[in-house]
Amino acid sequence: MSQDKNEWGSNLSFILAMIGSAVGLGNIWRYPYVLYSNGGGAFYIPYIVAILLMGIPFLILEYGVGYNYKSSFAKAIKKINVKWEYLGWFLPVAVFMIMIYYSAILGWDGIYMILSFTKGWGADPNAFFSTTLLQSSESVSSLLNFIPIIAIAMLVGWVIIWFISHRDLEEGLGKVSKVLVPLLFLIMVVIVGFSLTLPGASIGLAELFNPDWSLLFNFNIWMAAFGQIIFSLSLGMSIAFTYASYTKDGSDLITNTISIALANSLFENFAALGVFSILGYMSMQSGTAVADLVTQGTGLVFVVYPTVFNVLGDWAYVLGPLFFITVYLAGLTSILSTIEPLSFSIQNKFGLTRSRTMTILIAVGAIVSMLYATAFGGFLLGVVDTFINQIAILIGVVAECIVFAWIFKAEKLIDFLNSKSKTLKLGKWWLLIVKYVLPIVVTIIWIGGMVDVISNGTFEQLVFTLISAAVLLIATLIFTILPAKNPEWDNAEERV
Repeated sequence: MSQDKNEWGSNLSFILAMIGSAVGLGNIWRYPYVLYSNGGGAFYIPYIVAILLMGIPFLILEYGVGYNYKSSFAKAIKKINVKWEYLGWFLPVAVFMIMIYYSAILGWDGIYMILSFTKGWGADPNAFFSTTLLQSSESVSSLLNFIPIIAIAMLVGWVIIWFISHRDLEEGLGKVSKVLVPLLFLIMVVIVGFSLTLPGASIGLAELFNPDWSLLFNFNIWMAAFGQIIFSLSLGMSIAFTYASYTKDGSDLITNTISIALANSLFENFAALGVFSILGYMSMQSGTAVADLVTQGTGLVFVVYPTVFNVLGDWAYVLGPLFFITVYLAGLTSILSTIEPLSFSIQNKFGLTRSRTMTILIAVGAIVSMLYATAFGGFLLGVVDTFINQIAILIGVVAECIVFAWIFKAEKLIDFLNSKSKTLKLGKWWLLIVKYVLPIVVTIIWIGGMVDVISNGTFEQLVFTLISAAVLLIATLIFTILPAKNPEWDNAEERV
């Protein structure tokens, strides 16, 4: 069955799939740290401004253009202006690179999900994670040190992804989203509910929400808020565009956008309650200040949490598995979305079926991902993640703003989107945001990311950043110049 004829079975499938894409590991391990380190309660002011000024307006733009063309990102960009086709492949390839290293984190969590039933990480979770499991090394020669247990865990994840993704859209991703996303929210409610009852929870929450109003005059806190919304809602990654292209005629895209942004915000703030309640408990038990326990990324999930579970008693045998299952579901719902933009673009250009395209991409992704199943994998993951998120994606967001708002002319969408909306109505204010405010803000964030990478990176990190850039640019070029096999590639109907 051709993917061009595929669509969500219902509006609910679209909403839940987009929520699943947005709600990922970043909500659990990134947002609580960002909230805490940027003024606590005071952070909510720039955070809400960022949602209203960037999150919702940009998602509406992506949804509107995606729905208009009902085609892949690459095909639509080519239709808007053939000179920009390279961008049409740049973002889907970058997002696919995210999927490849994301599979490693999913694999790590799968291992911890099993270990959590017996606290198999031992008395020193930090040493277990970095030394015993990852066998971390920054030496290039450690690429030859293959770690079978991580490879197996990653391959299990790839099989699950293939099982879901190679099916028709609604039969696979649509139905799975209807189960996984509500389950993810339900388990998080249980975890947070329990966390709030722990002795010392109030200590952590007091630290989290203690507002530092002086930081509102700090430029960095505002950039942190806008950066969080970009990453949290996966803005400019061509995912929202692709999902919107699968929607049924007559969808209320504006109301859907508000629902998705609200659900994502509620989840990450709810997760923050659980994280800091547990950190407060750990602080009381160990006598260590919360400020010394706070971390983000893998350190929070694979070191701090296991350390807490070690002193939690028998409850840890319930809370531990629930937590790591939640992280796995969050990772799975997000990773499923990262293959869609490149897959759909390949289907459109080369006339392949969804099943065959997904099988090929997942096989390639699984093979390349074995780089992360080595002792060098942890170091390599950090480098590629920094490059993709702080440099590549932000370039794409700026370019996408220019193409959609200026070349396509975003004003063409206003009457159509307003005619379907039961909530918000667009006007000149929306055009002002997507044409001027967003490109300027994202450019500033991109410059900050570039400065950070160049000034703080070691020589080895800069070398592998350049290698990652070369891989992205060459792969994008190959997809761009390869001749199309689908006679419909040059045809793209417009609905607006």
